[in-house]
Amino acid sequence: MIVLTRLNRHRFAVNPDLVERVQESPDTTLTLVDGATFVVAETMEAVIESIVEFRARVLATALDRSVAGSES
Repeated sequence: MIVLTRLNRHRFAVNPDLVERVQESPDTTLTLVDGATFVVAETMEAVIESIVEFRARVLATALDRSVAGSES
């Protein structure tokens, strides 16, 4: 999950696998695969970076577990 901030400053978490589109015009809007939309305070670049970091953490965790499992 990535944590984002609505314009009213309330934070929420979203599954980045469900993000279909991120656009900035001028507010950053996320559209999920089910059609739900969220306007967030973060820039489009910050949202994309959060998604990239999330995916990197998932891959790193999988690699760590794979290496740990092969050491047994």
